[in-house]
Amino acid sequence: MLDHILEYDTELFLYLNNLGSETWDNLWLLITNKLIFGSLYGVLLLYFFYKKFGLKSVILLVVVAALMLTFTDQVTNIFKRGFERTRPCRTEGVMESMRFIAVRCGLYGFFSGHASNSMAVSVFGGLLLRPQHKKLIYVLLSISLLVAYSRIYVGVHYPLDVCCGLLFGVISGILFYKLASYLLLLLNRPKININ
Repeated sequence: MLDHILEYDTELFLYLNNLGSETWDNLWLLITNKLIFGSLYGVLLLYFFYKKFGLKSVILLVVVAALMLTFTDQVTNIFKRGFERTRPCRTEGVMESMRFIAVRCGLYGFFSGHASNSMAVSVFGGLLLRPQHKKLIYVLLSISLLVAYSRIYVGVHYPLDVCCGLLFGVISGILFYKLASYLLLLLNRPKININ
């Protein structure tokens, strides 16, 4: 059963990866770049957080978001070392038939850290900003899906790696949204002055 799933996953990867063309390679390399794309994404969310919550709360949200990304990243690494699923760009029989345009190819790929981190940030930010910006969560989720697909496009993750990363990102984003909501309530609770 698992062998059939992995076989279909490989076939789907090769199909999706080979849809790419040199014309679009630079765009997808930009989307998959954590430093460039992630920074733009982060600045956008910081702006919205500041407008909604103010400076004191933004500092709290940045700390919670940093904890969330650390948690998500470390759990991703635990899974990668635990499952030891070789990335497509390192798998014989796959790498000869694919397009590889990424800057580098790590060893293990299950599950995708880019997918889990971007989805966690999207869910976290989208839920926090939902009352004022009801449609923003759809924009954030779409960006996360683009980042996730970019990992297949550049040749470093199978679709299953990406889907599981997205799912874990949803879970992480919800957990840390709940934590942030609780801490914001504590931070902004009116002080009772007993005299």
